[in-house]
Amino acid sequence: MKKILILTLGTCLISLSANAQNKWTLQECIDYALKNNIQLQQSKITNEQNDLDVKQSKAALFPSLSFSTNQNASWRPNSISTVNLTNGAMTTTKSTVNYNGSYGLNASMTVWNGGRNTKNIKRNQYTEQMSELDIERTANSIQEQITQLYVQILYQTEAVKVNEEILKASEQQRDRAKVMVEIGSLAKVDLAQLEAQTSQDEYSIVNSKAQLENNILQLKQLLQIVGSENFGVATSNVAESQVLSPIPSKSDVYNVAVNQRPEIKSSKLNVESSELGIDIAKAGYMPNVNLNAGIGTNNSSGTHTNFGKQVKTNLSNTLGLSVSVPIFDQKQNSTAVKKAKLTKLNSELQLQDAQQTLYSTIENYWLNATTSQQQYIYAKKNVESMQASYDLVSEQFRLGLKNIVELTTGKTNLLQAEQQLLQSKYTTLYNLAMLRFYQGEPIQL
Repeated sequence: MKKILILTLGTCLISLSANAQNKWTLQECIDYALKNNIQLQQSKITNEQNDLDVKQSKAALFPSLSFSTNQNASWRPNSISTVNLTNGAMTTTKSTVNYNGSYGLNASMTVWNGGRNTKNIKRNQYTEQMSELDIERTANSIQEQITQLYVQILYQTEAVKVNEEILKASEQQRDRAKVMVEIGSLAKVDLAQLEAQTSQDEYSIVNSKAQLENNILQLKQLLQIVGSENFGVATSNVAESQVLSPIPSKSDVYNVAVNQRPEIKSSKLNVESSELGIDIAKAGYMPNVNLNAGIGTNNSSGTHTNFGKQVKTNLSNTLGLSVSVPIFDQKQNSTAVKKAKLTKLNSELQLQDAQQTLYSTIENYWLNATTSQQQYIYAKKNVESMQASYDLVSEQFRLGLKNIVELTTGKTNLLQAEQQLLQSKYTTLYNLAMLRFYQGEPIQL
């Protein structure tokens, strides 16, 4: 019997240990997502592709070299006889198959094309930097989403506890009411109402637990965790000092964020890239100068010279300089320049929009933090007064001085006050964390 008890306790401890290991902190959730998120990995692949584009554009400054060969054979089934004079004698031969080959080594290099090659390098570098910033922007977005769900889970966890406490109070009142009915000091209809209220409280617990599980599922899906293993969130008590900590000024937050946030940096780089686009388009008006060089030779059948001697005898070298000057291009260059200027104008508008969006986001976080912090102060006082009122009504109901309607109303008011307190508490916590995050600090609750 003792062995069975020890084994049972051991199994329970192992189970509890496993469950504890699956309780994830906010930082663990963020670290996991930054390491395993598919969207982030795709952004990194895009960045690597852009890095290859930079290397390729740099390689365009160097000469290109290629080897070519051409081998041909011909067959003449109805060819006529030919007469060849060899050592003073007449001989006749008949050739029906002939072949010839050519060989060439060619090199070319762009000497001048209006600076398009160097400008393309710079533009591709801008694109690579923007893709790096896109990785950072995606990471920031994921962290914000994780934090929002995490705080919602913390809120819902406390909401479940509040509902459980309300249910305990309802059950106690129901049990007291049963005794009062037995002794004839309470009508059965009042007992029925208390039992109905207890059932409603039980439903509230089920509903709040379902919302909690749904939020946990959303967080698990956001982390892209696949499998049937248990997943939970590590909860901790939030000190009042955290909720009532000083709120940073929205202008201070914006002044830091506008110089650090990746979406603003990317928009600024896009403006600079569009300026290069105008220069590249204008280069279409410039002459193109190319240097070409080559070595070639050939051989053929039907001669008395061997392959090596033919290749040596037919060897030829070429060196050339080609110049192309655009005169009339059907408005292609002028259209390209105008479009590039419009692209720059659009990128400047996108930068303004990004700055305004950033300010609006910070302003919303600041307003929500300020409002919810004030609500928390008053909600706490309201809970204290509602709790005192409910305790008094409960005692008076026990003594038969209050009816069931007054008791139910007091409990409903208390529940609403506690829910308002929780909501203001975690709304403040989340918005404060976001304001600090936009100031460049890591997310902490």
